[in-house]
Amino acid sequence: MSRAWYVFIGDDPIVSSNYYRVSGHNCLCGDRICCIYLYDNGLHPLDPLSPNIQNYIHEALATGQLQPSKPYSAKKYVYLKG
Repeated sequence: MSRAWYVFIGDDPIVSSNYYRVSGHNCLCGDRICCIYLYDNGLHPLDPLSPNIQNYIHEALATGQLQPSKPYSAKKYVYLKG
């Protein structure tokens, strides 16, 4: 199954309907959720977001780092913006 980028537009980063599929992103670091990289489900990601991606979102907001942060070379699924 292919993956897609979903940009966050909304007030609750755990609600899948606040994410919209986009062709790419220009985000990296900051203190707010920018986008997530998930299995392609069309306009919005699957609802609800998996417990794993929810954990990554919480960790990103708490640390200000892309997630997963370890190991450093791991594929990132949560990106931030300033």
